[in-house]
Amino acid sequence: MARRKKQSKTTSKIRHLITNLNPRSPISEQYRAIRTNLQFSSVDQELKTIVVTSSGPSEGKSMTAANLAVVYAQQGKRVLLVDTDLRKPTIHYTFRLDNLAGLSNILVGEKALENVIVSSEIDNLDLIPCGPIPPNPSELLASKKMQSTIQAASEVYDIIIFDTPPVLAVTDAQILANICDGSVLVIKSKDTEVEAAKKAIETLEQANARILGTILNDREKKASNYYYYYGTSK
Repeated sequence: MARRKKQSKTTSKIRHLITNLNPRSPISEQYRAIRTNLQFSSVDQELKTIVVTSSGPSEGKSMTAANLAVVYAQQGKRVLLVDTDLRKPTIHYTFRLDNLAGLSNILVGEKALENVIVSSEIDNLDLIPCGPIPPNPSELLASKKMQSTIQAASEVYDIIIFDTPPVLAVTDAQILANICDGSVLVIKSKDTEVEAAKKAIETLEQANARILGTILNDREKKASNYYYYYGTSK
């Protein structure tokens, strides 16, 4: 599949991606542990498409999705990270890209998949930014074009990670969770309300999502080195 050339000027410095900047750090090791747990959770079922969401905003889902994509790429997997937050996109900030073209252009038929994929400076990791923010995100994500785009990308990549909006804010995450192989919920220590987390899980279950687990983000270092993964319990 043809791809756009690396944007050397805009991706010359990647910020906040601890798994790339300091792969030997305790936090990076926790991301690798998350990757391993996800792999064990899908021994009998292929796991190629993963939704990363949260119950509300500012819980760390986007940075979690980005760092998770990095550790999969470091494992030698061919990875695609897609910004499906068509309301408040962040991937282009994280990787210092422009956001002139992206997923929204594919979904309205303006561009082909191969024309919006951007190679990151990390080996094996490609990106699709959001593109121009559309007036109808939910409708676009629920379209047949979105399904065919996922199918086409799945033929090229080993793992596709979708950074979605918070599940309790809009229906976008539910739409994608219904058609992807698994979903991960990010919650923030001392910030996410217990009831909100429970409601987020219930909402995903109502969408027939396969919930792989939750990631507790921003816990005190002395307790857990910032990140801890555990399976969803009922």
